[in-house]
Amino acid sequence: MSGARAIQRVELPRVAQIGYVVRDLAAAIRLYDPLFGPFKTLDGSVQAATYRGRLADCHLELAFGWSGDVEIELIQWVSGDCPHREFIEKGREGMHHLHFRVEDCDGWVEKLRPLGYEAIWTKHWSADTKFAYLERAGDPTLIEFLQMPGGPGSMS
Repeated sequence: MSGARAIQRVELPRVAQIGYVVRDLAAAIRLYDPLFGPFKTLDGSVQAATYRGRLADCHLELAFGWSGDVEIELIQWVSGDCPHREFIEKGREGMHHLHFRVEDCDGWVEKLRPLGYEAIWTKHWSADTKFAYLERAGDPTLIEFLQMPGGPGSMS
């Protein structure tokens, strides 16, 4: 390991949400309602996010349930460019990302860079409200950081 930089263990905040990408939101709600319901649905469309270096819009349909204090998000990709489209187009369905509420989204992106993570989908609504999805080679699970008023742990 001569010359290799030691990577220190990163202590992430607690997982706030587990995101699942599904092909059929209504069917997924029926399947998972006994475990994580009742689910609340909403339009999760995102306009003008940076996706793999360019601006892109997407239309997502979302449902939210709970397992204890961990939010369960079901996501159906409808149209546009985003990580959820890639997941479905690769023939996958199921766990997609782990979501963490943070006070400094950009700082956490930089903290995970030495571990091989790169931000692939980001949106900055304001100085204090932003998200970033990160991926690393060989790892099918993405990391999502969300910064918004209310701080970590205050789910709205």
